[in-house]
Amino acid sequence: MSLRQRKAYTAVAIFLAFSFAQVYVQTSFAEPGGRVSLPLVPQQFIARLTTTGGSATVNGASASSGATILTGATIETPDQVSATIDLGALGTVELPAGAKIELSFDDNGNVRVKVLKGCVTLKKKGKGEGEITTQEGASRKGSGAFCYVNGQLNPANAGGATGGGGGAGGGLSTAAKVAIFGGIAGGTIAVIVGTHGSNPSP
Repeated sequence: MSLRQRKAYTAVAIFLAFSFAQVYVQTSFAEPGGRVSLPLVPQQFIARLTTTGGSATVNGASASSGATILTGATIETPDQVSATIDLGALGTVELPAGAKIELSFDDNGNVRVKVLKGCVTLKKKGKGEGEITTQEGASRKGSGAFCYVNGQLNPANAGGATGGGGGAGGGLSTAAKVAIFGGIAGGTIAVIVGTHGSNPSP
């Protein structure tokens, strides 16, 4: 065997040995005991918007049914448009027309709604806590329907808080209507009685 052939065989042998070593290293990492585990990145929770009567705005852009709502978004409903934000297992957030909120939620199930104007109904379920706040610092825990009035949260009747049109602040509750009607009727009766007493019939 010539010197050139020996050198060629030696080079081939070294190449094969290196290749086998690489295959062994890759196989050892593929085994359960040798794999390097990478940290899992938590998937951000996503909510869905449903609108009635037209489009709402999300972070200043027009959005309609099916739009994705991410945590920290600002949602606003114009006149004649109501919206529902489906949080899946965490519940729903309902907006009548003329409402504006900032919505935050996390992977622990906590839902926070900051009311900037109008009314909102939070129906919290599942894990975590629900909270409705204002930019002035007023706060209510749990679920419920509330309207923003002078920096405070006033409980809203169910029809006004979730219905379309002018929202909870734009209408009167049944109790208020009864009270007004009763006052008018009472005043009318008093006037009739007083008039009759001062002008008796002949």
